[in-house]
Amino acid sequence: MSNSKQKAAIVVLSDPNTGGEESLGRVFNALAVAYDYQSRGDDVQILFQGAGTRWPAELSKVDHPAHGLFKEVSESVAGASCGCADVFGAREGVETAGLELLTDNAAPGTTGLPSLGAMTEQGFQIYTF
Repeated sequence: MSNSKQKAAIVVLSDPNTGGEESLGRVFNALAVAYDYQSRGDDVQILFQGAGTRWPAELSKVDHPAHGLFKEVSESVAGASCGCADVFGAREGVETAGLELLTDNAAPGTTGLPSLGAMTEQGFQIYTF
């Protein structure tokens, strides 16, 4: 067993507005994988991107089935894509949830997105849900 820390970036892309079990399953599993890394002392970051930027508002609701798990991994939440939150009408929900709007990738025509390229350069394994 290696003593070196793993680096994982968990990117949530699923859309809570679909109302389907698959979307809930994806975000639940994303949070569970983050919990696993976090509990092992590894470096894990959760990012909400695309329609997934709608999740922070939902997960902040105390009666949401994944709320408890979301709270458990809150220290690992890096934030949400600013450009995606703008496009998908989720900026207010992201801000209300207290998450940072990520803008490292200044893609033209956007207000900025997270830089997955920079994360892989830093040794992060990228997982998408």
